Amino acid sequence: MKVRYFQETDTLYIEFKSATVAESRDLDENTLLELDEQGHVVAITMEHARDRAEIPAFSYEQVRAA
Repeated sequence: MKVRYFQETDTLYIEFKSATVAESRDLDENTLLELDEQGHVVAITMEHARDRAEIPAFSYEQVRAA
């Protein structure tokens, strides 16, 4: 998984897996969902990220199965 924040455009890009994007869907006017050929989510793009998320605060936690 890759998370990128483009400060100059205030865009947040979250790539869940490296795959060919077969379809893009607008979730709303500022959020784009990218899907592979099987309909699985490949990535999400969020415009105006600073207003919509806690940018630049970021944390990551990996939880192990019990």
